[in-house]
Amino acid sequence: MARIVVIGAGMGAMACAARLAVAGHRVTVYERGDTYGGAVRRFERDGFAFDTGPGLLPLPAVYRDLFLKTGKEPLEDLVELVQVDPAARHVFADGTRVDLPNASRAGVVAALDETLGAGAGQRWGDFLVRAREAWDRTRRPLLEEPLWPNWQVLAEREPYPSVPHKKLLRTRRAATLAEVGAWELRDARLAELLASHALAYGLDPRTAPASAAVLPYMEHAFGTWYVRGGMRELARAVYERCVRRRVEFVFGAEVTRVVEKDGRAAGVELADGSAVEADQVVAGVDPALLGALTDRPLDGEGDVPAGLAPSGAARFTVLLALRGAREAGTAHRTVVHSPDSAAESDFLAAPGGAAQPRPTVTVYRPGDPALRPDDAHESAVLRATVPVDAGWEDPERAARTTELMLDAASAAIPDLRERLLWHEVVTPDRAGAVPAPSLAAGDGRFLHPANSTRLPGLYRVGGWAHPGGGLPHAGMSGALVAGLVVEGPEFRGSR
Repeated sequence: MARIVVIGAGMGAMACAARLAVAGHRVTVYERGDTYGGAVRRFERDGFAFDTGPGLLPLPAVYRDLFLKTGKEPLEDLVELVQVDPAARHVFADGTRVDLPNASRAGVVAALDETLGAGAGQRWGDFLVRAREAWDRTRRPLLEEPLWPNWQVLAEREPYPSVPHKKLLRTRRAATLAEVGAWELRDARLAELLASHALAYGLDPRTAPASAAVLPYMEHAFGTWYVRGGMRELARAVYERCVRRRVEFVFGAEVTRVVEKDGRAAGVELADGSAVEADQVVAGVDPALLGALTDRPLDGEGDVPAGLAPSGAARFTVLLALRGAREAGTAHRTVVHSPDSAAESDFLAAPGGAAQPRPTVTVYRPGDPALRPDDAHESAVLRATVPVDAGWEDPERAARTTELMLDAASAAIPDLRERLLWHEVVTPDRAGAVPAPSLAAGDGRFLHPANSTRLPGLYRVGGWAHPGGGLPHAGMSGALVAGLVVEGPEFRGSR
C-alpha cells in the first residue's frame, strides 16, 4: 500500500483519488480552498442557486465508469441524470431560431432543413459523418491512452477528412474549423453553429484545427445531460465516493513545494511549514503552478511543453435571479450568436484592439426547482467566452460586458429586464482560464502535457494535463493517472 498525496480537489483529481483508494493505496487530498470540485461550483443567494461552472454533461459514460469501478452503487443511484431535449436552441443574428434534438441525426437534419432551407441539414449531417471519422481516428490516443512518447505524430497528422475545395485554381483542404464551416457547410449560420462548439471550450475557430470537429460530434453522438439539482451534485457524488473509499481530504491546505528524495517525488510541504511524506504525488494544478512547486524542469526536449495548449480564453458568467415562472417551451440551453463573429474572434485574439463586440452568449435555464426559491421565480446563467487577460478587474469593463450579455440574453428570455431582480457577475479574474480539450494536428499546439513527468513519482491530472479540459476529459485524466500509478509506465489504457 503506497502513500499518495493529491494536490487539489478538482474533478480529475478526485476521480484519480477514488480509483487509487480502491486499488488499496492510502490517499490524502490537499486543497487550498474550502471545498471540492474545482470549477464545478455553486453560488447561492436568497433561495436562488446557480452552477458557476459547467452547465451540462457530455459523455456521461466517463462518470458511469468511475462509479462502476469504485463501488457497488452506480452513478444513477446517486444522482439523477436527465437527457436535455432539445440539446440546444440556436438564435442567429438574422433572427432565425432552430431547436436541435438531442442525439438524433435525423432530427437535427430535419430541423436544419426546415429552418435554414433545403440542403442545410444534409450538409450538416455529412459533416457529422466526417467528424465521426476524426473521432474514430483520435479517440484512443487522445482520450483513452497516456500521451504517446512520439506525440509529434498526433501533432502533424490531421485526422479530419476534409472535402477538397477549389480556390484560385488550386485544390485545398480545410485546416481549421473556420475553413470547414466556410468551405463545407456553405451557410453562415451553419458555420456559426459549428464555431459555437469551439467557443464553448475557449477556442478560436479560425485557429482551432479541423480536428475540433470531434467536439460537436461528441455532443451529437453521446447526448447532452443535466444533473438534477445542479451540476454541483455530480461533484458532491464524486467527493462522497472518495470519502466512502477512505480518501482523506484536508481543506485550507496550500501546497508550496513538492519534496524530492533520491531523484523522485517524496512528498509535499505546506504553507504552514509542515511536511507530508508520500510515495507518489498527483498534481491537479496548472503547469505553471506545478513548475513553481518543483526544483527542476518537469519536461525535457521532445516533450509537449507545459502550457503550450491554448489558455488565453476564459468564461464571463452572469447569474440572474428572475421574478416570474419559466414559460412553457423554454429550452434548457440557448445559444445567442454574436452579430459579428469576425469581430468576436478579433477581440479574443487581441483584446487590446477594437472595442468589445456583443459576444456569443449561452443561456442556461434548467427550470430545476432546486435552483429557485419557489415556482414564481427562476434562476438563469449567462456565459460567454472572453480573453482571460483583458482588465476584468476594472468595474467599468465588467459592467459593459454584462450589459452586452444581457442584451443578447433578451433574445432567449422574454421581458428579461423587467423580470430581473438582481444579478451576480463572475469575472474571468475570479474564475480563471479555460483549459481546452486536447486536439490532434495544429503542430501540437492543442495538446496538453503528459500525465507523467520527468520527475519519477510525480503525475499531472485534470484539465491542464492530457487529455485536456472539460468534464469528461477530466474524468479520463483521473483514470489514466491511476493506471500509471498502479501499473507503472507500461500502462497503455483500459482495453
